[in-house]
Amino acid sequence: MAQASHSARISIASLRDRVRLFGQLDENLNALERHADVTLRVSGDELTVTGRATNIELAKTALEAMIASAAGGAVLTQADVVAAIDSVRSHGSTTGSTKVKHAAPVEDGAALATTRRGRPVRPRTTGQRAFVDAAEKNTLTLCIGPAGTGKTFLAVVLALAALRAGHVERIILSRPAVEAGEKLGFLPGDYQAKVDPYLRPLFDALAEIMEPAAVTRAVERGQIEVAPLAYMRGRTLAEAFIVLDEAQNTTNEQMKMFLTRIGQGSRMIVCGDVTQIDLPAATESGLVAAARIFGGVEDVGVAQLTEADVVRHPLIRRIIEAYARAKK
Repeated sequence: MAQASHSARISIASLRDRVRLFGQLDENLNALERHADVTLRVSGDELTVTGRATNIELAKTALEAMIASAAGGAVLTQADVVAAIDSVRSHGSTTGSTKVKHAAPVEDGAALATTRRGRPVRPRTTGQRAFVDAAEKNTLTLCIGPAGTGKTFLAVVLALAALRAGHVERIILSRPAVEAGEKLGFLPGDYQAKVDPYLRPLFDALAEIMEPAAVTRAVERGQIEVAPLAYMRGRTLAEAFIVLDEAQNTTNEQMKMFLTRIGQGSRMIVCGDVTQIDLPAATESGLVAAARIFGGVEDVGVAQLTEADVVRHPLIRRIIEAYARAKK
């Protein structure tokens, strides 16, 4: 967006529930920024719109109608944002009324989300479809598969979809801070700086769907929490969608601790690749043990992905197959 020196302020003091206007994770504000080519900032009871004069007028007119709808009890979506902007561009004002919309269950072949590049996200293989189905049917789902099968990405997408639909109040993403041949002590900074590299893949998955500024705001508001596994001890995680990544690097004790954190109204996905365990040789992986003992347990699903489900790059499948042949 080109630099501009114009700005305007709009009062949102009349809104008791701002999520009706902002959307979950500020997705409506992000959509308005993209489609009207403006920048929005929230400060107290005001929204500040910055951009070119014509774009500010477009966004301001659309926002005024959206605020009125939200104040009247409507729950707005990104589609409402686009409709409001299109109406202003076509008629100089918004027309029609905004209706409250309810999230529908994901149907086979339907998109789970849309990336920031506008690409629909949906299961691309039989194994991925089985994983998504298991996660939708069970409170706890274990997903085991090699690198490149989309385990982490799909888990994060499902968590965001549940949050946006109002099924949970927050997302909690976690990973064990286990070294793969390198030591934490070699990294500069305090403890948080040392564990940030281990959490980066989770932020990368979020960034595929959300604008970086929206991720930051969601973290600041407590809607999204990304933390090492050690931070989970002693907590009860209620009304949350919880994802544990790289779970092959948990011990049995750590896995039991994590699984018993789940509270009322929560769902949990545990992902890992049992061919890439970085624990000491004599230590059993908590993920391996969980997959063995939870088979057939009610409300627990186990999804097993293979090299046939690799979607990241065709070469990854050949790499996995080559290592498997060498091991035999």
